[in-house]
Amino acid sequence: MGFTGTPSGITVGGLKLEIFTLCDSAVDYGGKVCILGAFDSVTAGEAPYTLAHCAVVARMRFHRIEEGNHKLRVTLADQDGRMIMPNVDAQVGVRFRETSQSATFNLVMQINGLKLDQFGEYTVDLAVDGVHQGSLPLYFARNPSAPSEPEAA
Repeated sequence: MGFTGTPSGITVGGLKLEIFTLCDSAVDYGGKVCILGAFDSVTAGEAPYTLAHCAVVARMRFHRIEEGNHKLRVTLADQDGRMIMPNVDAQVGVRFRETSQSATFNLVMQINGLKLDQFGEYTVDLAVDGVHQGSLPLYFARNPSAPSEPEAA
């Protein structure tokens, strides 16, 4: 199974991860993903800090041969590999229109009250059917002049 970089995503075997991001908010409106405030870093005056709300978004393209049920797993870990929230496991059914050769599935995972215990790098990981598809870094840094709300960049 090879990895191929493309301008619009990463192909692993047949599955293509077209979008994978951490953001302030996101919704799926009938197959259209609306993403607000994509970021990879948070600053605060002190740790621990609780991020009131964020979302993880993934848009995956499946080829006709991959039609059927797939298991998704999203994990969020600190720099020591400790999970900072329970794994999120889901089963999704990928279905095709009669004339389509590919189909997309949008994952929009809302997270409320994400606690960041220490400054450093965190990682959000996505696996489909037990195969790692992508990772996102989340950097949490000290900002001595930070307001009471964190700044996402």
